[in-house]
Amino acid sequence: MNLTAIAGMTDPVLLANWIQMAVDSTTGRHIDLVFIQILANAISNIDLASIVLNVFFVILIAVLTRFAARIIDRMLSNHIPRVVSKVQMKVDETMQIMMRRLASAAIYLIGLMLIIYQIPQLQSLVTAILAGASIAGLAIGFAAKDSLSNFTSGIFIAIFQPIRVGDLVDFRGEYGQIEDLTLRHTVIRTSDNKRIVVPNSIISNEPIINWSIREPEIVWMVDFDLEKASDIDRAREIILRAAKSHPLVLKDKPINVLLLNSRYSELTLRLEVPLPGRNVAKVVGCDIREAAKKEFESAGIPPAPTP
Repeated sequence: MNLTAIAGMTDPVLLANWIQMAVDSTTGRHIDLVFIQILANAISNIDLASIVLNVFFVILIAVLTRFAARIIDRMLSNHIPRVVSKVQMKVDETMQIMMRRLASAAIYLIGLMLIIYQIPQLQSLVTAILAGASIAGLAIGFAAKDSLSNFTSGIFIAIFQPIRVGDLVDFRGEYGQIEDLTLRHTVIRTSDNKRIVVPNSIISNEPIINWSIREPEIVWMVDFDLEKASDIDRAREIILRAAKSHPLVLKDKPINVLLLNSRYSELTLRLEVPLPGRNVAKVVGCDIREAAKKEFESAGIPPAPTP
């Protein structure tokens, strides 16, 4: 290959023509490589010096955007409570967090638009790449669809507030506290200190038990499986005494012991006990069950036989 041919390889248009001829000669027929031609024309129109300058401005805009987002977030974090208290508006922590996240997202969006504005020379190249990448474009479209769904769900959660930051919830069999709510996902911290990260679109479409949405007091249920021949009245008396003696049980509210079922060789008594909150329910239930079991043994009330 001579020097003229080597120099020609640096020209994208000449290189595209050479690829076209090579493909045609190999296949024995003409194959229209439109994408290669579009890409070559786009590359040939790029001004390298201008791109270097634009890259500098892009980096500068990115740094300033991040700095501005952090400053605005800090200002909103400090001033929203003051403004809310002055105008006597009802804006809780969840709404404040969402307002800060939306403000940050808006700043980053403006920064992204400024970055795109700085590189108009690459618009034709981007168009050419997207024209030849329909599968990738389809995948990106599906990803954007999910992201948009999570974003919209996060806004609806902040407005209608089925859950709020700090609420105690049961979700998919896990009990925990809403620790954070972002534009994409919700973070639930469980009782054993795990973090469950749930996309907003999922948590908006599935049932979730919110123990804090109204008053914090709850009625907790504790089941006792006993032998069918057991003295029900005596067992009920023991369970009620164990419940009323616990310091966390709300004595001013009704406490009930109901016969839940009686079949085969066992019966089940259910204690319905009022408690100050879901956060103490598990411990209180275990304490009552342990105290009742000790009295059952003393009174000769046997547990249900194991299957």
